[in-house]
Amino acid sequence: MPKKEEAKPKEEPKKEAPKKEEPKEVAPAEKEVAKPEKPEKAAKPEKKKKPDKKIHTLYKVEQDKVSRLRPTCERCGTGYFMADHGNRYTCGHCGFTKYKRAENGHV
Repeated sequence: MPKKEEAKPKEEPKKEAPKKEEPKEVAPAEKEVAKPEKPEKAAKPEKKKKPDKKIHTLYKVEQDKVSRLRPTCERCGTGYFMADHGNRYTCGHCGFTKYKRAENGHV
């Protein structure tokens, strides 16, 4: 059997003290670096503003009675109106979709 080497304590390398660096003197001309000028961007076309949503457009008032013009969501309840998308109604809160019946009976 080979002989086992005796465990010797490992010698740690000696750490040198950090060197102090002297601040370099910079000439005033070197401090200011000229940045390349960016070309001017073309003016963006103005966005079309959507008309404000007004709650009074969702109701119809006849004499003393108020009726709703759009159906309410079956899942969410009476507080949520469904959006009118031509051939269907859609709830913006839960995503429920209700299709309108076509005149000829086909969906």
